[in-house]
Amino acid sequence: MSVWLAPAKLNLFLHVLGRRQDGYHLLQSLFCLIDWCDELEFMPNQLATITRQTQLDWPESQDLSIRAAKALRAVGIEMGVLSARAGCAISIKKSIPSGAGLGGGSSDAATTLLALNALWQLGLSRDQLSEIGLALGADVPFFLFGKPALVTGIGESMTSLTCAAAWFVVAVPPEPISTQTIFEDSQLQRDNPALPADELLAACQASRWVGGRNDLEPVAHMRFPVVRDWADRLKAHAQSIGLPTEAVRMSGSGGALFVSCATQFEAAELAKTLVESGFDADRIRLCKTLARHPSAEQLP
Repeated sequence: MSVWLAPAKLNLFLHVLGRRQDGYHLLQSLFCLIDWCDELEFMPNQLATITRQTQLDWPESQDLSIRAAKALRAVGIEMGVLSARAGCAISIKKSIPSGAGLGGGSSDAATTLLALNALWQLGLSRDQLSEIGLALGADVPFFLFGKPALVTGIGESMTSLTCAAAWFVVAVPPEPISTQTIFEDSQLQRDNPALPADELLAACQASRWVGGRNDLEPVAHMRFPVVRDWADRLKAHAQSIGLPTEAVRMSGSGGALFVSCATQFEAAELAKTLVESGFDADRIRLCKTLARHPSAEQLP
């Protein structure tokens, strides 16, 4: 049995720049890893099957980690480097909420590709794994990249980029959000401007992130009022301790919201204030950014 971590991510900003004829959206976003992780256990076998050992709220056929394992197994067999008898049992200890814009499913898929590439001794490169991952979800290649990155294109183009902002309070409303629902909404503005390089550099140098915007927020607020209500409440509490409202933002397609804080103390004070004001403590989490994926040593 081998245990591997799958970290969540935040989109510090997310700009929708256009849409291709195939329906994929052209994006500009700054992704960072945070210390909020799922745990996956892998038990390779020679039973020629990929199975999930954990009961979750979605069927095994829709589980991205299972789909990733099956896709990797097919590639390994096709390349002649993996026996047709090779299989694996996967257990998943979920911590990252689903439908929150934190990338939990994509991260599980990426960690599965990393783990089984190592455990099955396939020797596939990062580019090869990313090609498999992109077919599973646009965020999977980022987790395989394994460090903070400016992400462009449809999610496949990444440039290493770090920022000084390191502490966040993450709040997750109780209603999961469908990424497909947000991106397919007719009200989504799809021709927004990119964040200029000079503004991006300035935002990265600040201890509190306030740069850019999330172009998915207006649709999320319209379709899911709970996200709008939580955002309004977070902004009010942030202002009460001297934080700018620009420090409050939705991650990805939502509904997780985050508040960028300049220090750990500031983040802890805000988290305490939110819980004392009536927010469910189980839906508030103080997070720190990660410089590297927890399994960075296994990145090809």
